[in-house]
Amino acid sequence: MSAVVVASAYGGPEVLAFTDQPVADPAAGEARIAVRASGVNPVDYKFYSGAMSRDPARLPLRLGFEAAGVVTAVGPGAASAAGPLAVGDEVIAYRISGGYAADLVVAGDALVPKPPSLGWPEASGLMLAGATAWHALVATAVTAGDTVLMHGAAGGVGLMAIQLAIARGAAVIGTASPVRHELLRSFGAIPVAYGTGLADRVRAAAPQGIDAALDLVGTDEAIDVSLELVADRQRIATIAASRRGLADGIRALGGAPGADPGTEIRRAARPELARLAGQGSLRVLVAQTFPLASAADAHRAIMAGHTSGKIALIP
Repeated sequence: MSAVVVASAYGGPEVLAFTDQPVADPAAGEARIAVRASGVNPVDYKFYSGAMSRDPARLPLRLGFEAAGVVTAVGPGAASAAGPLAVGDEVIAYRISGGYAADLVVAGDALVPKPPSLGWPEASGLMLAGATAWHALVATAVTAGDTVLMHGAAGGVGLMAIQLAIARGAAVIGTASPVRHELLRSFGAIPVAYGTGLADRVRAAAPQGIDAALDLVGTDEAIDVSLELVADRQRIATIAASRRGLADGIRALGGAPGADPGTEIRRAARPELARLAGQGSLRVLVAQTFPLASAADAHRAIMAGHTSGKIALIP
């Protein structure tokens, strides 16, 4: 038996339950890992909020798309992106299902080696935000010499996107509340406050113009200002307002109906993200950690929108 977090109904964090469930032995191509940290993401609470589905047959819902841990058992032929797996390997698991757990059986090809220099909470928060940011930059063809506007730049995806864009040779203008401006500067972005007059503030910060824009928050302001400042709509992407994005002819990314999931792009990004994080050129900012049993509190924190960076659960 292993401790897991499930959503016992559709609703808010109060429906999350901490319980025990049996752990299977790994089948061919699978591995079992002892989880050291599980990454928390906004999509996790959307998963049980009822916004995506209210099918009672799906309950109870296991949560969590990313985790990091140590391999404890290996099925026949199990291999990660880097080769055959062995007991004792330290790995990052993404994309998985049910990552809020103390033990987890996953497909071997969902695993990549964890860089030794990366802590467990950081490792658990690397892949979903990192792969999303990577996909957004590929979709908008960001390259050296570009200036990129990022709405919601102080969040988990935003901080990853800032670093990856700068590594490509781009300059970044990032929107955030003033209290987070110093954080954005520390990551290499030029901060601007969102709210009335945003387009003029961006023009003042980037008189050379804006080449591409990433909406990481899903507000009308983010879409409106991006459309006003970026000439080519195919160089605007949203990860949070797919319906509006599709209607306006910009790139909608992610798992929403009609959006581009970027499956192969995100999959191919995993070893590169691990390499960059391992060598210290890609930083994962962990805002808070919570015990696995306190997953509801972690969700309340992330839903409040006052965290910068990632939240991890520790079994």
